[in-house]
Amino acid sequence: MSKFIIREKLFFHAGRIFAFLCLAILLGIFIVLLIQSLPAIKNFGFSFILSSQWSPNQEKFGGLSAIYGSLMGTILAMIFAIPLSLGISIFLNEICPKRLKNIIGSSIDLLAAIPSIVYGMWGLFYLTPVIGKIFGGMGLGILSASIILSIMILPIMSAITRDCMQTTPDILKESAYALGATKSEVIKDVIIPYVKIGIIGGIILSLGRALGETMAVTFVIGNSHKIATSLLTPATNIPATLANEFAEADSEIYYSSLFYLALILFCLSFLIIATAKFYLMKKIQQNHQGKK
Repeated sequence: MSKFIIREKLFFHAGRIFAFLCLAILLGIFIVLLIQSLPAIKNFGFSFILSSQWSPNQEKFGGLSAIYGSLMGTILAMIFAIPLSLGISIFLNEICPKRLKNIIGSSIDLLAAIPSIVYGMWGLFYLTPVIGKIFGGMGLGILSASIILSIMILPIMSAITRDCMQTTPDILKESAYALGATKSEVIKDVIIPYVKIGIIGGIILSLGRALGETMAVTFVIGNSHKIATSLLTPATNIPATLANEFAEADSEIYYSSLFYLALILFCLSFLIIATAKFYLMKKIQQNHQGKK
């Protein structure tokens, strides 16, 4: 057997082992979360998800307020970040002068290198007072958390969108210009439709980070176990609850309830990202079928 065939087989088997290792880690995390949360599941059942009561002294726990905070914060962050990242990518690819492109692009990419705790401190000491002055109150709540989250996911989303836009063939753009299309028409009718699958992929990756972000959100969300009737009142989400209360859990049911929340976050993230991935793959298949 030649060395080439041996190397090929080794590469094939190594790749397969690493792929199954990822699945094993994922399954292991799920099993640990499930085992640790079993006492809370047996005690509260499905009503844990529907109750917003969180009273460690009375050993009564419900995760609705934290689930609500996680979903609302993530949805708002995506609403803020998607148009912003799209605008940044269009500017850098189609409008920005070449001498400024690298400077601005690198500056946005560097946002990803800032630790989340720094974002949290900045949000607590500078962002929340500004929001409080504009809208009233202390500024702590889902609005501040979603703004911080949108800034944190911006580099990932804009970098992927920018890279996808660079793959648009020049001949497509030049043909559109030759037919008399303006720059805005080329962007709207040629570039964005060509790269929309890549843009959706970037949104999915950013969604995963927004759902699980902990430290920055913990600083600014207010950490109150109530379903916030306003975006400007203190609230909580699942990562912030886990970060704040794991060290304080002094009973088995309290400890298990926190694991139950972690299990819900795990399943929620998996379902949302899997659904988005399924939608993306379906779109890719439709595009391939359309081209045939």
